[in-house]
Amino acid sequence: MSTAQTSVNKSTGKMVIAWALVGAPLAYGIYETLTRVAALFG
Repeated sequence: MSTAQTSVNKSTGKMVIAWALVGAPLAYGIYETLTRVAALFG
């Protein structure tokens, strides 16, 4: 495995972890908001 390919793989892994750390609470917030909106208007 070349050095450039290893660097890309590490960056990709960090990017996936970062998006998981940001995306999970964001998805939960959107879900909670939509649930409360549905209860408010439904």
